[in-house]
Amino acid sequence: MSRYFALLPAAGVGARMAAGGPKQYLALAGRTMLWHAARAFEAAPAILRTYVVLAPDDDQWGRHDWQGLAKLAVLRCGGATRAETVLNGLRAIAGEVAGDDWVLVHDAARPCLSAELLERLLGGLADDPVGGILAAPVADTLKRADAGGRIEATVPRERLWGAQTPQMFRHGLLARALEHAGTGVTDEASAVEALGLAPRLVESDMSNLKVTWPRDLEVAEWLLGRRR
Repeated sequence: MSRYFALLPAAGVGARMAAGGPKQYLALAGRTMLWHAARAFEAAPAILRTYVVLAPDDDQWGRHDWQGLAKLAVLRCGGATRAETVLNGLRAIAGEVAGDDWVLVHDAARPCLSAELLERLLGGLADDPVGGILAAPVADTLKRADAGGRIEATVPRERLWGAQTPQMFRHGLLARALEHAGTGVTDEASAVEALGLAPRLVESDMSNLKVTWPRDLEVAEWLLGRRR
């Protein structure tokens, strides 16, 4: 039977947060944001190990407390882009993870993944021939802007979804997809799509937010506080 592993690319600098350092180490509810992201997999019995992929020169990791994360393994092979970091991580674990094992790639900046959403993803994709992602149907009216910052067009939102993570694919398929797509793709599903495959959408919600802007930290802390 296929096994399940999590992989968190955490080699980025989080420039949009303007935090003066990698945003995955920002404090959130008494822990780092990265700790909360990894904790979601720690509590899931199906996940055997959680790999965190850091930049080779990361000097922040040792300054923080990672207690409570017994499944955690650190890989210092991050690259210049997300795709490169994930591919390097997949290559590094190839001796421990079989080609048919599932790998759940999750943003280090998504600290509020709930057990319910994770179980929905695992259950929804267990027998899927391709794999898939958590995603939320787009609720807002979408506008395309022109170069001057004015509305150029209204974009129909029917059948549009906002991609989230985890993105769950077989190790062998995902490695092949990333090698084929190169480093320009912004998520794993895009690389799999480039092979001509159609990943499944598993419905999520906006509680699984990605911390991108400073105000998002307040929202994430509120969500974590309610869950406790």
